[in-house]
Amino acid sequence: MKRSRIGLGIVALAAAGSLALTGCSTGGGDKGGDKGSGSAFVTTNGSEPESGLIPSDTNEVGGGKILDVMFAGLVSYSADGTPANELAESIEANADSTEFTIKIKGGTKFTNGDPVTAESFTKAWNDAAQASNARKNQSWFANIQGFNETEDSELTGLEVVDDTTFVVKLNTPQADFPLQLGYSSFYPLPAVAFDDKGAVTKEFGEAPVGNGMYKLADEKAWQHDVQIELVKNEDYAGPRKVENDGLTIIFYASQDAAYVDLQDGKLDVLDAVPESAFASYETDLDGRTVNQPAAIVQTFTIPETFEHFSGEEGKLRRQAISMSFDREEITDVIFDGTRTPAVDFTSPVINGWSDDLKNVASVKYDPEQAKKLWAEADAIAPWSGSLEIAYNGDGGHQGWVDAVTNSVKNTLGIEASGKPYATFQEIRTEVTSRSIKTAFRTGWQADYPGLYNFLAPLYQTGASSNDGDYSNPEFDKLLAEGLAESDVDAANAKFEAAQEILLQDLPAIPLWYSNVVGGFGTDVDNVTFGWNSVPLYNEITKK
Repeated sequence: MKRSRIGLGIVALAAAGSLALTGCSTGGGDKGGDKGSGSAFVTTNGSEPESGLIPSDTNEVGGGKILDVMFAGLVSYSADGTPANELAESIEANADSTEFTIKIKGGTKFTNGDPVTAESFTKAWNDAAQASNARKNQSWFANIQGFNETEDSELTGLEVVDDTTFVVKLNTPQADFPLQLGYSSFYPLPAVAFDDKGAVTKEFGEAPVGNGMYKLADEKAWQHDVQIELVKNEDYAGPRKVENDGLTIIFYASQDAAYVDLQDGKLDVLDAVPESAFASYETDLDGRTVNQPAAIVQTFTIPETFEHFSGEEGKLRRQAISMSFDREEITDVIFDGTRTPAVDFTSPVINGWSDDLKNVASVKYDPEQAKKLWAEADAIAPWSGSLEIAYNGDGGHQGWVDAVTNSVKNTLGIEASGKPYATFQEIRTEVTSRSIKTAFRTGWQADYPGLYNFLAPLYQTGASSNDGDYSNPEFDKLLAEGLAESDVDAANAKFEAAQEILLQDLPAIPLWYSNVVGGFGTDVDNVTFGWNSVPLYNEITKK
């Protein structure tokens, strides 16, 4: 559920406090010195992890960034999100995608020398699924046979065949199951991670032993609220090449502080330029910048339960509102071109994405058509009241909300305005309890590079993040058919057909894709940002 990731990222930065500034002075700009045997260390920004570094208990950006370089999963993703086998030798599905036989490569090890075996996965996944462990990513294992959300229950759908083979049996077909397996929830864990009852310990989360490209520099590598130092894992034998000696991830209190350090040559790579620098960063950094779509889409939601927004009348009003503001103009003026107008509910960095879906006209600026549709809705039931869009004031949303509501007001001739909430938590509390009485901003950051991850959690009937309580049997049917397909292209075709229904119903109104806007210093080369907005740290070289 990556919506919360964004919010927690803000909390983590705030919690870093003044100690993080200490980290800036001690870690920033260090080119390596006496660390290990090398001198090519890269410094980058980060935030203090929300909790211990346990893969199944981390769903925010700060901790996830560290885990993703310390562990290697069955699958990894290239810069454009293309999956490739990492530890998996093969992942074979049965005819209806309810059973997967996974063979892992032999001879791979954790950094303490323990071998990575089939049991390294099945024990980690069972720990993640147990209700009493309360792992944040427990729901990722809900489709494996034996799962019980509220009571401890063994995942009976996991069967170890031999040291390098295990079988996964699912409750329902899931063609994109292999695609998920690069997400951190599915990482393997060594025997040292578990206590005598089979649960991962808090102590392990403080000093995790992984099998990935980097490992902790020493027992004091994680300085809480300051930084974490990672060195190259010389025993890593996976398909990705590590082109530097290590990473120092500094936990900054603000993006502005990190940006100052980048400009001063004290930081090598910054993955989020502050909004205050949007207008100047390309000049400040002189070509050492990136501005590209990432797997994030922004929307706002008008629940069908609201007066005037149910049935045919509601569909016409949502289409009219969606056509009454100019996404191109807003992304240029408000965001200085750091956003890309959205034409669907997913992201252009995801395999299968299309900008040519049926009903895409409903997200294009067309004030005359908007007025016509609004009049058709008025013929069904005359409009009353005003349109408000709720937003959290701590997230930098007032500018675009004011622009959208002003345009709606001018185009449709109705009252429209923004409704600020002080914090992300406050607005989410009302959305979750269904006590909110206005339209509200929404958005989604992908967990893995698949169309299904943008659709099912948000718009499937009864889904956990279906904030507008949208329900359409035909949409649900197409999602289920897509999952049952064994061919990814065939599955994507079903998901796109499902999206064409969404573009007609507009349970949420697509706004824009959030770009990753970053920069890097003069001491590094080969800086590439991936589909999920995270730099490919292993490829960065130091001059």
